[in-house]
Amino acid sequence: MPTLKLGLPKGSLEQATLELFRRAGFMISTTTRSYFPHIDDPDIECMLIRAQEMARYVEDGALDCGITGHDWVVENEADVEIVADLIYAKQSFGTVRWVLAVPESSPVQSVRDLEGKIIATELVGVTRRYLADNEVSAKIEFSWGATEAKLPELADAIVEVTETGSSLRANKLRVVETVLESNTQLIANREALKDGAKKRKIDDITMLLEGAINALDMVGLKLNVQEADLSRVLEVLPALHKPTVSSLSDEGWHAVETILKESTVREIIPRLKAAGAEGIVEYPLNKIVM
Repeated sequence: MPTLKLGLPKGSLEQATLELFRRAGFMISTTTRSYFPHIDDPDIECMLIRAQEMARYVEDGALDCGITGHDWVVENEADVEIVADLIYAKQSFGTVRWVLAVPESSPVQSVRDLEGKIIATELVGVTRRYLADNEVSAKIEFSWGATEAKLPELADAIVEVTETGSSLRANKLRVVETVLESNTQLIANREALKDGAKKRKIDDITMLLEGAINALDMVGLKLNVQEADLSRVLEVLPALHKPTVSSLSDEGWHAVETILKESTVREIIPRLKAAGAEGIVEYPLNKIVM
């Protein structure tokens, strides 16, 4: 099959992306001086690209697919196919917000109060369209970083990304409005998806990545139980689906296996033991393919 050109995000998303691929079954190794990581799949060629630029290269066909934020797809107005939303509750892959923020002491209460003012942001295109939608004319300045520090001396407001809001609060800033919600996405070039071999590879990668995300914060649990105690044990168990119950070679005994949230295990195992379960084993999961 033709080599699939895959873009991986350089920077803040990099390590989380490499770990997600590892859980999905792909071993990717990087070096500090190379933008071409090695992957243990001969059909894939990787390249590290800043998330801000990824959508443009995928749209142009320099990359067949890539991982970036929805915010940068919208910012670049890129004509790409959104293959999958990669959302989970870990930092760097969760949902984030681009918010309009001002100093706590600012009189600004809505975007309409920024008429004729200065707004600093890295998300210039989205901010410009947001102002136009609200019929506000303001000067937008591109920020190369440390955007929070530009208030109030260099700008009247900022549009900045936040995951928890802690950085904004630490800098004594107040959120006025949400400009855009974003999450990590797997995007693909539309022409690449017309190539049957490349589409199958992209579909396979998508399935494995989503399986890895499904398995986050989940563990497997297996145990043995006598027939007389089986119903009591099953009442204790929550499950992704119904627990698997199979007969053991010892008459009157059953093996039970299930999947559950890791955070519940410490409460459930003592209850299982009290209900008659024996040989309880907890094990980690890399993927859950629905």
